[in-house]
Amino acid sequence: MEKANPKGSGWMQGVAPWQTRPYSVMTKPVGPICNLDCTYCYYLEKEKLFARSEKYRMSTALLDKYIREYIQSQSTPEITFTWQGGEPTLLGVDFFRRVVALQEEHADGRTIHNCLQTNGTLLNDEWSSFFAQHKFLIGISVDGPAELHDAYRVDKRQRPTFDRVLQGVGYLKKHGVEFNTLTVVNRLNSKKPRKVYRFLKEMGSEFIQFIPLVERKPNATARSLGLDLASPPDLSEAEEEHSPVTSWSVGSVAYGDFLIAIFDEWVRKDVGSTFVQLFDVALNNWMGLGSPLCVFAEKCGRALVMEHNGDVYSCDHFVYPKYRLGNVADQSLGAMVESSAQIKFGEDKLTTLPAYCRSCEVRFACNGECPKHRFMHTPSGEPGLNYLCGGYKKFFKHIDPYMRTMCQLLHEKRPASDIMAQLA
Repeated sequence: MEKANPKGSGWMQGVAPWQTRPYSVMTKPVGPICNLDCTYCYYLEKEKLFARSEKYRMSTALLDKYIREYIQSQSTPEITFTWQGGEPTLLGVDFFRRVVALQEEHADGRTIHNCLQTNGTLLNDEWSSFFAQHKFLIGISVDGPAELHDAYRVDKRQRPTFDRVLQGVGYLKKHGVEFNTLTVVNRLNSKKPRKVYRFLKEMGSEFIQFIPLVERKPNATARSLGLDLASPPDLSEAEEEHSPVTSWSVGSVAYGDFLIAIFDEWVRKDVGSTFVQLFDVALNNWMGLGSPLCVFAEKCGRALVMEHNGDVYSCDHFVYPKYRLGNVADQSLGAMVESSAQIKFGEDKLTTLPAYCRSCEVRFACNGECPKHRFMHTPSGEPGLNYLCGGYKKFFKHIDPYMRTMCQLLHEKRPASDIMAQLA
């Protein structure tokens, strides 16, 4: 729900119609450049979109225009900037000092928040002091304990990175910086759900995000979108013949089992103290409030991505020439958000949903999940089924009685955490 315009504030005067609908932009000021070489990274190959002579650093002029337009085109009194990469800390602290200065210059009475996603390996006292001073929320990418994290998350010399990540987290803790964790669930760590979850809690993460790794093998369609993807390591001969995804991608049912194992521990011990994004979103949907997360919403299109050169794309997972909306240097950011192409992109999430999904008993919780994963066929042969369908269906059916109980508790003005006492 949008907050009322603060009395006496002038930031809503003369706004265009599209400036009353909130949206977000994942900003990549360093583009796809990173100091790591994670096996499963889908973004490193985006360098092929740019000339070899490209300088991967957002210019001060472009940064100023973007920050000014992003603030002016939002209708809410609180505005959040999200910085990602690649690895944004490669730009150095001074770049983000400039970011904060520009935000203060253009805020016009608004409260500005910043979130920055990092692999954590370059963090130090200087970075952490800056984050603490300006109240940045930091997302740390970590895939579990060392043997699971280092399996895929290596540097350019193929060396493990786990120890450097934990050292970076130590700096954040030292300076009192708020952080959460983002864990990519892959073929390997999906087999150790409780080990991953307990490790994340032990390292001090109270806000946990799980992202399923689903990476399609290179095909003609991918190349037609403008990218000639590198070939992944082979699966076993039998798997290679039938699997549409790379050898490091999580299995559909395996992802469901991973979530179930963690949920069963969380719902008995950690409700109200550890926040798992997917579980919170599910409760929202069971409450009938709709999903605050695009992948489980009926429609999408309000979460865009901007590259270091100002190119704006429909979504972080659709950075291909076909989905380029324009460039913020010569086009209005708000107009691109409300363009017919972007509106259609968001509505297609609903209109292309297969009949099989429309009649599904857990559709309200899933809504077909992310379109990038819809490359399977339904039992009747209809295209557009989500690769993770089996896992999500198993998970959502499993949590249904618990979600209903928590909904009832909330309707009775009691905390959802009371479910733990009932289950005990």
